[in-house]
Formats: sequence, C-alpha cells, structure tokens
Amino acid sequence: MDARWPRVLSQHPTAASVFHCPEWLEALHRTYGYEPVVLTSPTSDGALRDGILFCRVQTWLTGRRLVSLPFSDHCEPLVASPDELSCLLSALERDAGDNGCRYVEMRSLALPSLVEYGFGESQSFAFHKLDLSPAAAELFRAFHKDCVQRKIHRAEREGLTCEEGRSPELLRRFYSLQLLTRRRQQLPPQPFAWFRNLAACMGEKLRIRVASKDGKPVASILTLQHCRTLVYKYGCSDKALSNLGGMQLLFWKAIQDAKSEGLTEFDLGRSDWENAGLIRFKDRLGATRSTITYWRYPASAAAHPKPAWQTRAAKRIFSCLPIACQSAVATALYRHAG
Repeated sequence: MDARWPRVLSQHPTAASVFHCPEWLEALHRTYGYEPVVLTSPTSDGALRDGILFCRVQTWLTGRRLVSLPFSDHCEPLVASPDELSCLLSALERDAGDNGCRYVEMRSLALPSLVEYGFGESQSFAFHKLDLSPAAAELFRAFHKDCVQRKIHRAEREGLTCEEGRSPELLRRFYSLQLLTRRRQQLPPQPFAWFRNLAACMGEKLRIRVASKDGKPVASILTLQHCRTLVYKYGCSDKALSNLGGMQLLFWKAIQDAKSEGLTEFDLGRSDWENAGLIRFKDRLGATRSTITYWRYPASAAAHPKPAWQTRAAKRIFSCLPIACQSAVATALYRHAG
C-alpha cells in the first residue's frame, strides 16, 4: 500500500474506519490476492488529500470488478466536499471503462443517492451503532431486561469464564464455533486462513473473546479496533448452550473493556434484513439502527436477489456436505464472492 495512505486516513478521522487501514487490506491481499487501489486527486507536490479505496477483484468465475471493499461492511469515500466526490466519481467511470470492469460497487454508510452518477441501488442492510459515551450502568439499563440483562446474570450464575486475546488456541476455539454456526445457518464458512491472516495483520487491533462452561466453548466474538471505535465483525456460538447467556456476556465484557480504554463508539456491523433474530439482538443492546445502501455502476449491473426457492435449495444442498467438504468448497469459492 502507498506509504502516503495513512496520512489520508488521519486527515479524515470521522470517515475513515478499520476497513480503510493498511492491516485490513493486507489481510485481504494475503488471503484472496485482492489488489488495493485508491482513486485520488493528488496535490501539485504529490501529496494525497482524498481518495476512494477499492480492491481490484478479477476471477474466472465473476470477471473483473472494483469493490469498495470486499468482505467489509462499509467503506466511505474520503473526501472533503461534494465537488471532490463528483470529480472522483467521474474519474471512476473512465477507469472502469478503460479496465473492462463488469461493475463498480461502493459500500457507504453516509453517501446520498448516486443515481445521478449512473449508479443503481444494489443491496441494503440494517446497520447498528452503539454510543459508548453514557456510563456503564446506564448502558446496562438500556439492555432489554429479559433477553440481555437476565441472560448476563444467568451467565454469571452459571460460572461462565471469559478469555480474550488472539492466541492460536483462542483462534481455534473461535473457528470451531464458527463452523457450527455457519453450518446451522446453511452458509459456507470463511476459510480458516482468512482469520489466521487477519489476526497476524491486525495485531493488537484484533481481539477474540471466548465464553466457556467447564472448559467447553459456548460463544465467541471477534472485534477490531480503530481509533476510538470498537467494531464487532464476527460472532458464533453453540446453539445447544445458548440458554447460558454466553453471547450476551461477551458483548457486555466488550463494552466494559471499550469504556475502560476510552472508546466512544461500538460499530455492531451490518445485518441481512432476512436475519430478523440478529437485528433484534442488536436492537436489544440499545443500539441505534439505520440502513446501509450499496451502489453499483453502471446501474444495469445492480444486483437482483435470487428467487427464494433457489436460495433455499442451495442452502439445503450445502448443509448436507460434511464439514471438511464445506471448508474445502468455501476456500475455493470465497475469492470469487468478494
């Protein structure tokens, strides 16, 4: 990555996120081979002042495209004005045409409609964010009394233990629960190499938390940190032990740790609208819900959802595969899915 890029991030502290960081981009490159590129308008002395960050994704299955960014919940254009954005989007149209891209996808939290620039609305998701500025006791009172507060008390009575870090052993426990969760959801698991590379690249910015009962992992979450924001990226659990409140306990521990470290915001990430249970869970943490809209250029490339029966059939077929086969298939396919 260009050595000037971290300075651009520092110039846009409210818009830049963990997904703009060189460490996240390096993990994407190591795992999937994606090449990060920045569309920018440098100053006369060669310094960078703005930029739209993309990865070039090129595979035999899905063709060539620019995505901002693969496997990232959101990635804002780092611009100081609408005029800067307009200038970069015009350049983006030319670049996409010159490089034969099937489409360009932008994943932004804050952008207005991009229809006037030839983009079409591709997908939308629920997005949750929790303000960490209130006192810890006030945050706890905002939790749903039955579904969160009582679950935390239950976890404490059950004597659940919580470990955190990024050791190979914690990563192994996390991934074993991730395999169970993805199989339950009838979805392919992410390659283990992705999490291994993410832990290696992110270093102290990444933390794995695992809740266990008598040594048996119950639930786990993986969080990232950027400046004063904590980002929830992955969560998994053993459904047979979900009544013990492990997941609720882990979120409460993460919030307490974030408060003690002076963080001010908890980015709880995106959720598919079809995943009503996950959306309810985040609602019950007292988080504010909004909508993320993804945009594709040209508008004709905007994604159209598959018929429900096709999605159900694919999930049934995948869930019948042995876990070893699921992992192998997922490793082969994820690079095409970015």
